[in-house]
Amino acid sequence: MEAPFLGLSLVLVLLAAGWGNGAGAAWATSPGGCRLVQSTATCNGRWLNSVPRNLQDEIEELLLDDNTIQVLGNASVLAYQKLRHLSLSKNRLELIEPGAFLGSQGLRVLSLADNLLFTNYSVTAAALSALPALRKLDLAGNRLTEDMVSVLLWNLSSLESLSVARNIIMRLDSSTFTNLIQLLELNLEKNYIFEIDQAFEGLQRLQRLNMAYNYIPCIAEFDLTQLRVLNVSNNAIEWFLALESDDLFELEVLDLSHNQLLFFPVLPRQSKLHSLLLKDNEMSFYQHLANATSLANVTVQFLLIDGNSTNVTTVSLWDEICHSNLSSLRLLDMSQNQVWYLPEEFLAKMPSLTRLKLNQNCLEMFHLPEGDALAMLTDLDLSQNHLSELRVDLSVRGVLPSLQLFNLSTNRLQVLPARFFTYTRKITTVDLSHNRVDLCPQQAVAGKVANPPCVDIRGITTLTRLSLAGCGLQGLGSHPFRGTSLTHLDLSDNQEALSGGLGWLQDLTLTLQVLSLRNTNFSSTVVDIDFSGFQSLICLDLSGNSLTIFPASLGILKLHTLDLRDNCLPALPQDVIWTPLGKSLHEVYLSRNPYNCCMLGWWDSLQQVEGLHIRDGQEVTCSYASRTVSARALPEPILQGCRWRTADLALLYLVLALPTCLTLLVAFAIIFLTLKQKLLKMVKSQCGVSSPY
Repeated sequence: MEAPFLGLSLVLVLLAAGWGNGAGAAWATSPGGCRLVQSTATCNGRWLNSVPRNLQDEIEELLLDDNTIQVLGNASVLAYQKLRHLSLSKNRLELIEPGAFLGSQGLRVLSLADNLLFTNYSVTAAALSALPALRKLDLAGNRLTEDMVSVLLWNLSSLESLSVARNIIMRLDSSTFTNLIQLLELNLEKNYIFEIDQAFEGLQRLQRLNMAYNYIPCIAEFDLTQLRVLNVSNNAIEWFLALESDDLFELEVLDLSHNQLLFFPVLPRQSKLHSLLLKDNEMSFYQHLANATSLANVTVQFLLIDGNSTNVTTVSLWDEICHSNLSSLRLLDMSQNQVWYLPEEFLAKMPSLTRLKLNQNCLEMFHLPEGDALAMLTDLDLSQNHLSELRVDLSVRGVLPSLQLFNLSTNRLQVLPARFFTYTRKITTVDLSHNRVDLCPQQAVAGKVANPPCVDIRGITTLTRLSLAGCGLQGLGSHPFRGTSLTHLDLSDNQEALSGGLGWLQDLTLTLQVLSLRNTNFSSTVVDIDFSGFQSLICLDLSGNSLTIFPASLGILKLHTLDLRDNCLPALPQDVIWTPLGKSLHEVYLSRNPYNCCMLGWWDSLQQVEGLHIRDGQEVTCSYASRTVSARALPEPILQGCRWRTADLALLYLVLALPTCLTLLVAFAIIFLTLKQKLLKMVKSQCGVSSPY
């Protein structure tokens, strides 16, 4: 009985030897259940109530997350002299004794997130002060107030990265982060901060500051010149005012999204800003507030209250914006605001702009600036506005020469400027969905002198993706896509788009890969619906139509994705899995069709096809005797009923055929007996044989 135990001991000795010299097995399991991989010990989720003491003394990283440790006692990690990274997140840690980190002078990363350190924070502060090499500290989710944070951080001048997110900090002042002279990154998100009073003046090296999800009402006299990234999204900010200074700000990213900004922020005059995020505010421009045609003398007064003193500052907001150097700005997101126009020269100040998002505003007209103002722009989103006009000076050559993606969906457009796309030489994606536009050429209509305006995309060789969903397309002429190489086309929600068949798509048979015909009134009675020519098609959406029969022409296609939801199909072909379609399909959508529970042989076959995913398989139902049940698990009574129906049908055929056969047999017998003598004489006369009588 001792041999197995001896073998186990030998294995453990060999593993230990391999760990010590860096050779042998790449990982091992310690007696405490921790996994050892090179110099990292992972003990997460082991229900440990203390630090294991039987691990290899050479470990540099110890992960003890999601355990039940309440106290980190003196000399808890004394055995691990080379420890550089210790994580104790998601424990029940209430106390770290002053001598807990004896022998861990080289500890650089310490995570204490999601614990209960508020209970004995002053004692814990003494333990943290014994870590001279600590560079990164995570105190998130410990119910800490600003006073507790100040005590915990008092002697941590070596810190470069600090997180006190998800605590109950309400106010920041100059005493909160005293002595953190090396700090580069500070995370304060998801607290209750509503006031900041010179809290960051001593953080001369701070580069990244995250104060998202707080209650900050405004930011005035922003003067952190060394800061590179500032995230103050999801607050209650109404004003952002940078310090009036010609000093160069290192600011590269400013996130003011999801606030209550009333106007465009007053930015530093000189900065390196390349990303400005202003999404979801209440921002607008304010010429109409002054009831004037010129903003030269329009000013706004700010009331600044500091303790018992009140100052009124008068500034010309638009002049300040004009003086801001935005030449390095590459991303501007002003979506979900109340912008109904852009001031003149606004975009001309941003020659490096590559992405402009103005969707979900109140724009009624958009004027593309002249010259090279947007020469670098690749992505322009004007969707979900009230646009009825897109104005451009076509005398200027090369309008939006770098534009690749243009989203104009959900507006009131009926036409685009003539020859507009001939100037966008790199355009690949256009979304015109949910506008009342038609494509050129239009089908001639008797009685009409002239056709209404249309959008001409013919000859745009770079265009590969086009959405025309919900445009009310009808009466399209021949070859509207001639000269294009579309691979993705969305025609969904056009009730009359297929009234004349698919002939007007003939120029796309070689290139089209993704086609959406959702909710296009497509039915099995529509003539000239033949998909066999679209041999490059890999994704087809036919959902929301009135198909009663599976289109036979689909069988020869090699689709990867097919959507047949919300149709009127009672069944699919039994041999669909043997067709090129059945062999190429990767995913299919089949729900919300009135399938017959007694005709599910195709369903069983599809479920056995290797590599085919029925994405909505749980939702596929069938009907039996006015009942709707899941096709995945038919009740036994329904299965028996289907078998009886099949048997009854065979018996019915037999009953119907038997009388007919008997009738024919009797009739033949009567005819034969009646004409027997005549038939015999006729045979004899033909054969020329005399009777023996």
